[in-house]
Amino acid sequence: MGGLTFDWIGVLGGAPLEWLELGVLTTLYVTFAGFLVATLIAIVLLGLRISEKQIIQWPAITVVAVFRNTPLLVQILFWYFAGFGLLPADWRAWINDDHSWAMLPGGVGLLTPEFLAATWGLGVFSGVFIAEEIRAGLMAVAPGQREAALAQGFGHWRCLGYILLPQALANAWQPVVGQYLNLMKLSSLAAAIGLAEITYQVRQIESYNSHALEAFAVGTLLYLAIGMVMGQILLRCGPRSGTMIRGGIRRGP
Repeated sequence: MGGLTFDWIGVLGGAPLEWLELGVLTTLYVTFAGFLVATLIAIVLLGLRISEKQIIQWPAITVVAVFRNTPLLVQILFWYFAGFGLLPADWRAWINDDHSWAMLPGGVGLLTPEFLAATWGLGVFSGVFIAEEIRAGLMAVAPGQREAALAQGFGHWRCLGYILLPQALANAWQPVVGQYLNLMKLSSLAAAIGLAEITYQVRQIESYNSHALEAFAVGTLLYLAIGMVMGQILLRCGPRSGTMIRGGIRRGP
């Protein structure tokens, strides 16, 4: 019986290698764009969740409940097929036009239905979880910090941005980093709508030359390498609990 043989040249050479390079770039681009969307959504949801007015809290609570309890794949498909269709016809036509100025290095289109739907879907889904992680970190901040900030004239959003959020991030940075890394890994689901990221390209290589084992092995290593590098960067650049908490507001003399 013949042993198992591998043909790595069929994956790491010629057209398959070019596809993998494009897949890595697309994964990095959609991950970075998703980071931005997720961060903005997390801050907004956090600000609404910690409001003292229930009429403001409930919309945020509803959004968190809906997006935390529905599969991401379903959400991405919804944004791609239904959400895009709800846009005005002029907007859809403009997005589908050729935008040479919106081509990222490597030939990845920024203004395409696939890229926009994947970015928005990943950003909303991850932003909900990040907001909850930060809120958990916020619960470890002394209540007097908020009271002191308000007493010194800070408004709700300035108090959140300058006083509470830095301390909450210091307390919950590792779980937040975990959510950002999940966003990168979950970008693989965007292959379902035709976004040419790593998983999409791996499946294309499998169909092209039937080197399924080699292709998926390389794809797995690429995700692993990206995740390890991103994790180290985020952890090293993140806040440190002791220094951030000492930067809070003190009450009294």
